Formats: sequence, C-alpha cells, structure tokens
Amino acid sequence: MEVTGIIEKIEKQQTASKEELAFLLENISDTELEVLRKKAQQTAIKAFGKSIYIRGLIELSSYCKNDCYYCGIRRSNKNAVRYRLSEEQILDCCKTGYALGFRTFVLQGGEDPYYTDERMCKIVREIKKNYPDCAVTLSLGERGKESFKKLFEAGADRYLLRHETANPEHYKKLHPPEMSYENRIKSLYELKKIGFQTGAGFMVGSPFQTYEDLANDLLFIGELKPQMCGIGPFVPHHDTQFADKPQGSLRLTLTLLSLIRLMNPKILLPATTALGTIAGGGRELGILHGANVVMPNLSPSEHRADYSLYDNKICTGDEAAECIRCLSRRMKSIGYNIVTDRGDYK
Repeated sequence: MEVTGIIEKIEKQQTASKEELAFLLENISDTELEVLRKKAQQTAIKAFGKSIYIRGLIELSSYCKNDCYYCGIRRSNKNAVRYRLSEEQILDCCKTGYALGFRTFVLQGGEDPYYTDERMCKIVREIKKNYPDCAVTLSLGERGKESFKKLFEAGADRYLLRHETANPEHYKKLHPPEMSYENRIKSLYELKKIGFQTGAGFMVGSPFQTYEDLANDLLFIGELKPQMCGIGPFVPHHDTQFADKPQGSLRLTLTLLSLIRLMNPKILLPATTALGTIAGGGRELGILHGANVVMPNLSPSEHRADYSLYDNKICTGDEAAECIRCLSRRMKSIGYNIVTDRGDYK
C-alpha cells in the first residue's frame, strides 16, 4: 500500500477502503500532504471559485441538559457561566449581521429546554420575515423528529448536528450512558429526510480516537452525504474529565479537511474557530486545504467568553463580526474573497 496511490484513487473514485484511509492518515509524509492539499484546493476552486462564504454565529445559550465528557458547558460543570439570549437580543444580532453583509445566521446553543418549539419557531419566523433573503441554520442538538419538522416548517433552512464519531464504542467513551450513538445517527437521517441542508462533523484527536475511527468518519460522511461537514481539533477544557488530554493535531485536521473535500467535492466545509484557536493563521490554512466557509461570531460581546466549549477559544478580535474587515483582509492575503451570499449547497 502506498499513500500516493491512495490519493489518486480517492481523486478518481471519491472513496477508498477503511484500511487505505487509516494507512494514509498514519503514514502521509509532508510531500504527500502537499500533493493532497493542492488537489483538494483545486477541487474547492472548481466548485466555488475563490469565494469564501461567511456565516454569522449567534451562540444563544450556555445552558445544556447533556453531560458530554469533553464539553465546557456540560450540565455538571458548576463553574460554567450560564446565560440565555432573549428573542430581542437574537434579532439585534441579526440586524447587526445583516448590515455587515451576512446572509446566513447560525443559531447555536447547548440543548436548553428553555428554547421550546414554540419559542424557537417564533424566532425563526421573525428572522425569515425580517430578512427573507437570508438562510437560517440551527445547531441545537437532538430535539427529535417532530421538533425538527416544526422548525423546518417555520422556515429554518439548515441544521448542524455533529455525529462526533462513527464508532459506537468510541461514542460511549465520550458521552454519558443516557446519550446514544444510534439516536444521534437516526437524528441526522431524519433531518435529511425532512428536507434540511444537513451538517455532520467530528472532533479530530478526541480522547481514545484511532486512525480507524477517523477512516470510519470519512466513510460515514460518504454514506450520509451531508451538505455540510464541520470538523476541528479536539481542544480540552479545564473543567472536564479530559482536561489533561492532549489537543488534536493541526496537521491531522488539515489532512482530514483535504480528504473530505476530495471525497465530497461540493460539500460546504468550514475552517473552524477551533482551528484558529490552536494555530495562528489556522483558518487560512484550512481554506488552503479545501475549506470554503468561515463563521465569525455575532453574539453579544459580553457573552462570547461565556460560551466556553473548550479552553482559549477565540472570542475577541478577528472572531468578532465587527472585525469582518480584518477577516476579509486575511482571506485576501491568501488570494480569496469573502462573498455576501447565502452560500447554499450547489
């Protein structure tokens, strides 16, 4: 087995075997990674040109009923600072974002029972009424089929739900017993069936993860065929049981971004905040490895640091939507342009 042959196979067939993918991830040299990067970059340019889509991220709640072992806002973390945005605050964020050129708003939060279907549907309808040319993306966890349907009918366009790992045994090591891998996967298929542009994704370098697990993740993305995929390095949080675990590797994350792009040429692929957190210029590197989306933060500045999923998260400066000009300059410095566009799946 040789890495170059596997890269060529993926380019031609958009897939490879689990063994081939695991072998590539474990053995790829810097020279081979550069070959992979160039192919992924060209694939992204062919599908999207040099356009980078921006999504305005609104982190609406740091309350969560779940107790995921890796997450800073997990239910049992007594040190977490809790807040909820009101409907008025959310609409204010959208107003600011719209003026800055955002045409997609991403409403993300912990699984917070306060945001009932009635409340969320009202917020979605209001955003769509005020900004009919905008897309609304939700990232609010496993709400169940009926809830997903109501939100879709209210006008939500997209739903992000990271699968986190495509290995049921690995899933159990990252989540408490009341959470199930089966329900997570079922939810993703339900979202697609309802009609959402659906996003899956996973952490790179999460505790106990193997190269085989990552190969499974790549194959799962190929099976599910989501319109979006969010991946980023695992970054530990000091108030979780994984506080002393090493963070995910920048190099491995970039390799996976390139593989996802090559295997799914038209997928919407963010260069995530976590990538920018572990390395200066991390998001630019993500774009050069095949990503085509960035998600600056539109949340009220007084709450940005409180939505603390992991340590050292970028929550000021370039990550602030007010600094969209900085982000635009950074993208221009590598030959790309931020575009004012909903950026739908083609």
